[in-house]
Amino acid sequence: METIYFEGPVLWSQIDANMHLRHSAYGDFATQARLKMLNELGFDYHVLLAQNLGPVLFREELIYLREVGINDTVKVTCALSKMKRDGSRWSFTQNIYRTDGVKAAVVNTDGAWIDTEKRKLTVLPDSMFGKFKFIPKTETFVLEE
Repeated sequence: METIYFEGPVLWSQIDANMHLRHSAYGDFATQARLKMLNELGFDYHVLLAQNLGPVLFREELIYLREVGINDTVKVTCALSKMKRDGSRWSFTQNIYRTDGVKAAVVNTDGAWIDTEKRKLTVLPDSMFGKFKFIPKTETFVLEE
């Protein structure tokens, strides 16, 4: 079973005029799961701030599979699908499941690490990269040169 990094209810404020989960809420759930996963690895806000580091996204793709409605609970997974050997750039694949266990969406993101002072892309310090390598990986994970 995939590791669940976020589980939470669908709120009324996340419902659109068609009475299902609005498009941007999927991205919000995926972001929360990624941040929780990073936090569990020791990449909490204070650590990133002290290192002048932050994650930056280049692309976020949402693939909608089934509707999610009000009073549903969503569960969100997170796994690395691609990473440069030095960990500077990465891609995640996340699955969003409804209360009944049906996969409702897939979220694919591409990103990197940014030095928040220099405003330039950077690599993780060795101590942090060692932890980053322990993120679960998809079955089709690709390690790039």
